Amino acid sequence: MQIDPIDIVKICKECGLRLTGQRRVIVEVLQQAMDHPDALELHRRATKVDPRIALSTIYRTLSLLEEKGILERHIFGSGPARFERADAEHHDHFIDVESGRVVEFRSDQIEQLQQQIAQEHGFEIISHRLEIYVKPAKARKRKPEEAPRGRDRSK
Repeated sequence: MQIDPIDIVKICKECGLRLTGQRRVIVEVLQQAMDHPDALELHRRATKVDPRIALSTIYRTLSLLEEKGILERHIFGSGPARFERADAEHHDHFIDVESGRVVEFRSDQIEQLQQQIAQEHGFEIISHRLEIYVKPAKARKRKPEEAPRGRDRSK
């Protein structure tokens, strides 16, 4: 998740939300996140910057940012709520059931298929989320005909 703190500051001001020093730290930590942090992970990262930030401040700030439409909450399976920017470009998620890692992806083919299926059933898609729960594929021995073709550039 890439969040520009300037944008959030502007959005917070437009919404009448005061951006305290601790909230600013939380926003900056969210900006640097390349994942979908939960509150505990966000707290761990934020307290490296300001050890005085309480977990309750994290929860309140996340709730406020979600309430104002700045962040979106995701609950993947039975895990904790995770957050990402609400106005991010549409994408779907792979959730690794072994590690908890979340991988964003976009597929025009999947989007077109969803539209087609909705139309076949007489619906128009207003919004959707696609969460695919995965585990790492086991490496399998390839048959000779499946071997990758091309030059070996490692030599």
